[in-house]
Amino acid sequence: MADLVVNERQNEGNIFKRFGRGFVRFFTKSIPHFFTKSLPGFFVNLYRRIKNFFIDFGKRFKDGSIGTKLSHFIMGSGSIYHGQYIKGFIFFAIQVLFILYMVLCPAIIGPNGVKVPTGWKSLANLALQGHESQFIPASTGGAWTPEGTFIPASNSFLMLLLGLVTIAIIILYIIVWLSNIKSSYAADTAIKEGRKPSTFVEDLKALLDERFHILMLTPTCLAALVFTLLPTILMICLAFTTYNDLDMQSAHTVLFHWNGFTNFASIFSLGKATSLGIEISARFFPVLGWTFIWAIFATFTCYFGGILLAVLINKKGLKFKKVFRTIFILTIAIPQFISLLTMRNLLMSNGPINSMLMNLHWIKEPIGFLGQKSTDNPYLAKVMVIIINMWLGIPYTMLMTSGILMNIPADLYEAARVDGTSRPKMFFKITLPYVIFITTPYLISSFIGNINSFNTIFLLTGGGPTVTSADGVNYVAGQTDLLVTWLYKLTIDQGDYNTGAVIGIFTFIITATITLITYRRSKAYNEEDTFQ
Repeated sequence: MADLVVNERQNEGNIFKRFGRGFVRFFTKSIPHFFTKSLPGFFVNLYRRIKNFFIDFGKRFKDGSIGTKLSHFIMGSGSIYHGQYIKGFIFFAIQVLFILYMVLCPAIIGPNGVKVPTGWKSLANLALQGHESQFIPASTGGAWTPEGTFIPASNSFLMLLLGLVTIAIIILYIIVWLSNIKSSYAADTAIKEGRKPSTFVEDLKALLDERFHILMLTPTCLAALVFTLLPTILMICLAFTTYNDLDMQSAHTVLFHWNGFTNFASIFSLGKATSLGIEISARFFPVLGWTFIWAIFATFTCYFGGILLAVLINKKGLKFKKVFRTIFILTIAIPQFISLLTMRNLLMSNGPINSMLMNLHWIKEPIGFLGQKSTDNPYLAKVMVIIINMWLGIPYTMLMTSGILMNIPADLYEAARVDGTSRPKMFFKITLPYVIFITTPYLISSFIGNINSFNTIFLLTGGGPTVTSADGVNYVAGQTDLLVTWLYKLTIDQGDYNTGAVIGIFTFIITATITLITYRRSKAYNEEDTFQ
């Protein structure tokens, strides 16, 4: 087995050449393959699934009993028809509540006394055709007060949110409606096979036995829908609107409208009239490029550094292994933000390191390690954040790799020694491929995590050094800002939520595409049984 592993790895070349070939292959083959075959194949399979769904739906309606046919229109009819009265009543109650909400539910009162309709009206309000605040004098019919009536502006944000909630309720209702039909058809099938339809008690017992996974996963899925999916869709929708904090401050409400792809077009329209348009178009691609450079270096320096450190500590004959492990574990035990702020204070222009160097007369002026001034060297700041990130990230990889190294079969190394394989070759042909194979999912998640790494950049450099336009205006995005820190500044500091949503969408597309392509093409996915 050792001969097979060593020979295969030798035929492929060393690990660095394979990595280089794999990196080139990712951009020349994997990405084109994803868009030419995988993505079209996904839509083909989706079409087949939809087609089969409608075929099965028509078959159930055609072959089903009277109760099954009636359950298409009145939920619970099929269950009651088969004597499942409790289940039928539950289905029927859900339908009644849904109709009441969609048709008869009154409007709710939002901020500033604004009435926001629910139900079917909330779907109509998704057009975001809100109105400005207005005052109707008493002389023209405004008789609520002696002076007149004040009608506050529409709350577009609440209109959008309730519209999305209504769509989610409709989707959940459709799922329950299909379950009602499926339940009735299952009872039809049981009767044809000479069995009795399951009772409500039997269904409850099934939920605690063979269908226990449904009982446990349903609350989780509902929570994900409410707390993850809906907010994500809401933020995506904001990317297509005029929503920003300036409108809120001027109108004292949340009033905005749809504007299509205007926010997306600002990324590619250099010299747009607004300062925000110039900011986005001028800084998006530089920030995107640095984000990728940062993610690559931050990921692989910590990854290979952690592997090398684990190999050194786990080397046979090394004394005080526990002491070395404890030292590096301390960097994990200490909260990350404390370590980052400590390094920032040490490396500031008036910090201890600069003061010591100046007292020793090694330098005349403070070195801008972290780019606090616009005149500081941006490349030095970028190198420093990568180095500091190594101090934080290497111990994590070291701990994980240590466990993997202990599980590599000793027979592989013994057989390699018998064959006369040197230690460096054993590392590159056995240890490193084995570790990479096991840790590929971690490597991918680490890369994506570094793309969205907020703490390291924000706490060390704050995005600096500042970038100044030709007109002398400071851009929001600095030299070391990542997409995620730029997004934070645009939303929290500047209030440009719609533009921040656009950057968030681009970040998601980039990270999701890289994750899917890389993992689906990795050996950890395609050859998961190799090392078992």
